[in-house]
Amino acid sequence: MSKLGNLDAIGPIDEQGEKTLAQLWDCTRRRGDMPGFAKAITAILGAMRGEDELEFNMTSTVLSDPVLTQKVLRLANSSMYSAFGQHVNTVSKAVVVLGTDAIGHLALGLKLIEEMAAETAVGGAATVAHIEMEKAVLAGMVAQQIATAAHNPRGEEAVVCSMLHTLGRMMLTFYMPERWLELQRRADDEGSTIEAVAPAMLGLSMAQLGHAAALHWRLPAKLVDGMRRLDPPAEGADIEAADWVAGLSTMSALCAESLWHDDAVGAAQVQALTESYAAMLGMEADNLMIAIEQAKVVAANDLTIAPLSRPAERRARAQAQHRQRAAGNKILLSGLADMRDVLDTASPGQMVQIALETIYKGLEFSRAIAFVRNRRANQYTARICFGNDSRELLAAMSFDDAYEPNVFHAALNSDRVIFIENARDAKFAAKLPQWWKAALSEAHSFVIIPLSYNGQAAGFLYGDWDDTFPPIQLSPTEFSLLNDIRTMVVRAAERRHQQEIVSTGVAAGAGTSTTSTRA
Repeated sequence: MSKLGNLDAIGPIDEQGEKTLAQLWDCTRRRGDMPGFAKAITAILGAMRGEDELEFNMTSTVLSDPVLTQKVLRLANSSMYSAFGQHVNTVSKAVVVLGTDAIGHLALGLKLIEEMAAETAVGGAATVAHIEMEKAVLAGMVAQQIATAAHNPRGEEAVVCSMLHTLGRMMLTFYMPERWLELQRRADDEGSTIEAVAPAMLGLSMAQLGHAAALHWRLPAKLVDGMRRLDPPAEGADIEAADWVAGLSTMSALCAESLWHDDAVGAAQVQALTESYAAMLGMEADNLMIAIEQAKVVAANDLTIAPLSRPAERRARAQAQHRQRAAGNKILLSGLADMRDVLDTASPGQMVQIALETIYKGLEFSRAIAFVRNRRANQYTARICFGNDSRELLAAMSFDDAYEPNVFHAALNSDRVIFIENARDAKFAAKLPQWWKAALSEAHSFVIIPLSYNGQAAGFLYGDWDDTFPPIQLSPTEFSLLNDIRTMVVRAAERRHQQEIVSTGVAAGAGTSTTSTRA
């Protein structure tokens, strides 16, 4: 029988099962027992256990991980927590809105998948371990969409339990791939499944293996309980909160297994699952299907090797980019309206600032920089900037105004907006100046917007995208809006120039009049 105590709750483990677990722990020790995950567990559970300054500990733990920070803020602003408003901008407020338990559960699930995925080698063909991890991530996506639609307060706990539901499969494929292959051959020979042949070959089921790993890592008891398989209860049976979590995690994991292949058989299985679990989850089967379809759209952007990601990926990304670009164009139009409103009163410098902020937000640049021509020094110098590390690079971003055969002088001489789609093209390297290569070489694509009046270049606006932004092509609408914004800045400069001419003329006239009187 099991020496692990809490494992008795999910059934006895015989001597063969104990031997399998001992081999598994030996494998984890030899591979470092996922040191990153172990460290994350210590920090996250410490923040959840009520130690001093509980909220601060959780906030600092989350902020130490940029990916986790982004996911926590996205969750806090989701419709699941709409009662708190949709304006959670800090992790500190997110801790208040979500609570330390919800954030801790989210962090544990993400860290587990992250650490295992980081160690998985994926070459020309995806490994079995990586496939199991993708299925776990997909299960979490399904649970997230369903939990959000259900407005259940334990939704995020269910998301993590769904990701951990197949932990046994992940552990075996990751740490003991040779045993997994044995199981697979036996299942194929018998026309059965891995879950069915595992107890006889390993001495324990996949579920027991996953629970053993969860206990081994000292995961919270609520998560371990939520990982259990729970079939739909009889009609009219009472459903406890913990059963709702276990039921959703079971259904989500089963859905992920069927969805992953993206075929007709899997679709029929998913339909059957929604009809079986609808009453238990307190939702209509049709609404469950809507949530699952939305999860497929989200998955197409995040999964890398699933068949599901391939045909859907192009559609989902195109739709998302279309929505994103439409929202960006609204920002460009709003900024343009602001510039028109202040055209008669704002200085050229103020107009440049509004223009730079507008294009930075509207086109989602990684960096946006305004360069001004200093005629006395015969240089173009960066003066204003937004975005990644650009402020620290200001001193390095200047160059002579004497013509050189590069893309920046070409844009200034032609006085037209230039868009460079691939700045890393080897054939294009000779057209990039050394100051750009030294300061801005992280950019993959960029835009140059020259600012000229009276036939003379006065400066330019620059914006770029690094590799975190998907490949982009500027539309005719965006080119038109950029030209309109450029025109507003130039008109402000021309207005100031005319005012200076008038002012100089008045002063000169006053001086002549005085001389004449004296004569």
